[in-house]
Amino acid sequence: MKKNVIISLADSKYFDLLNELIDSIKRFKESEKVAFCVLDAGLNEDQIKILTSKVDEIKKAEWDIEVSQYKIKGKEWLKSQVSRAFLTNYFPNYEKYLWIDCDAWVNDWSTIELYFKACDDGKLGITQTIGPGYKITSKVSWLLGKLAIIKSQNFKHAISSKIGIDKARKLAFAPHINIGVFSLEKNSNCWSIWQNNLKKTLKSGKIFGSEGLAINMSVYIDNINTEFLPLNCNWIASNLLPKYDNHNNTFVEPYLPNNKIGIMHLAAGIWRDNKDMRIDKSIKIEIKTLDNNIINKSLRFGL
Repeated sequence: MKKNVIISLADSKYFDLLNELIDSIKRFKESEKVAFCVLDAGLNEDQIKILTSKVDEIKKAEWDIEVSQYKIKGKEWLKSQVSRAFLTNYFPNYEKYLWIDCDAWVNDWSTIELYFKACDDGKLGITQTIGPGYKITSKVSWLLGKLAIIKSQNFKHAISSKIGIDKARKLAFAPHINIGVFSLEKNSNCWSIWQNNLKKTLKSGKIFGSEGLAINMSVYIDNINTEFLPLNCNWIASNLLPKYDNHNNTFVEPYLPNNKIGIMHLAAGIWRDNKDMRIDKSIKIEIKTLDNNIINKSLRFGL
């Protein structure tokens, strides 16, 4: 029986990305000891048939917290904003859980091991979206050149979700935590704290971003025990492009010591000519190499 599991979710639109994530994991021999499970948020029959031969379990994603229909508007993929906080209900037979968004892929297996280690003793293993090379951490608008109106992601979502101004202020300049990759043990108390916060954020706020706000609340307000992992463990390319190491054929951080990217995450998309690389496989962008050349390359797995 496999003790550890990696889980992701997709609809039919993001099936190719999910398939690439699975392939990026399965190429490592170490993956044979780890289960892979899928939450179905709108996959078609042919796609499910393909996945059945590659993964351990597939379950239909549900609205684990009741959400008004007018907020859903037919976007079943929004279940990912709720169901990931209830992974132990869907797949109860594992000890450690690692969630990876389907628009991410694994470049270095040691990162997987690090996430599973990070959640020891009930801790949340997760990465903050801040690091060397980040030039803007929070957006503000200036009035009369002196007064600042805060527009940080945490603060904006906190205000719209009506969780209270004191809590919103506490989150305003806290480094944002991306919920696209995280690890937790089955019996961690973080699940229940996160779920309770998610109920609050869903009550008044938008569905999209609600689970991220809830986990930020859990870390920065409820002070859950957290193991913060390096930025390369959840490299959000739209925030800062990587470099490419031609000699080793791999993506690396753009600054010394140019650590290898562990998980490449295409959150928010990589855009060119109004086309998103997550949807259009032909999209390539200019990135720098370690030997100071410029190449046109996709950031998707295997391309």
